[in-house]
Amino acid sequence: MVRGNGNLKNNTMTDRTFDILNAILMLLLIVVTIYPFYHVVMASLSDSNRLIAHQGMLLGPLGFSWEAYSRVLDNPNIFSGYRNTLLILFSGTLFNLFFTALGAYGLSRKFMLRKPIMIAIIFTMYFSGGLIPTYLLINNWLHMGNSLLALIVPVAISTWNLIIMRTSFEAIPESLIESAKIDGSGEFGILFKIVVPLSMPIIAVMILYYGVAHWNSWFNAMLFIRDRELFPLQIILREILVINDTSSMQLGDAMADQEGIRESIKYATIMVATLPILLVYPFLQKFFAKGVMIGAVKE
Repeated sequence: MVRGNGNLKNNTMTDRTFDILNAILMLLLIVVTIYPFYHVVMASLSDSNRLIAHQGMLLGPLGFSWEAYSRVLDNPNIFSGYRNTLLILFSGTLFNLFFTALGAYGLSRKFMLRKPIMIAIIFTMYFSGGLIPTYLLINNWLHMGNSLLALIVPVAISTWNLIIMRTSFEAIPESLIESAKIDGSGEFGILFKIVVPLSMPIIAVMILYYGVAHWNSWFNAMLFIRDRELFPLQIILREILVINDTSSMQLGDAMADQEGIRESIKYATIMVATLPILLVYPFLQKFFAKGVMIGAVKE
């Protein structure tokens, strides 16, 4: 009896110690994860001259100034970038969802060549045609170069997302689909009237995956787009952060002030380019965990 109480006490102390250490570790991870974003927010709101002279961590804005945001939002390149990115985001995501759902539904049904087709599809996850053949295909053969189609059509289906959606569709009872066929529904009717409405959690996950991918995509745009009017937002962001080109937002500044305002503009541009996609997460979060589990687990 005494030994039992002792073990219970020891277990309780061990559990409490574990919980405390676990909580401390989680808090450290949260701080390490959130602080870089917090630093960008505070730096973007700081006075540019005080920011450039500051060393070390930022716990709050150094002075308070909207000047960097004002210059970023007055830049016409930012608005053309937003316009192009939103166009790619909405049309591209719809394109992705349509073709991924078609492919996933077909592969979720049982037919003779399903296994070899799946092997061929999975093969593309590990091996591709290479950068130069891909460029020649899109630019010379499909004639999509210097158009937004080059940023949408070649990435119509993600193999990983196709497999997740196929697994989700396989969980729908076969008897339900057979009943629809008996009632005279065709394959498209079954897909868009029964399968897709029953799979909204995985559809929400796909919207998030494809939407974030389109929002962050820049390499294909750098490769295929030559007209500046067609640049997406991420290419404008790359010019500002990597090439350090903020000249269009610093007209009229004295040479001594340019370095300071350049840093503030970089931070403000990061916020302007990041904030919209962050605001989408809370609206899809309730579907996210359920959708990932449905698509990832097969019994």
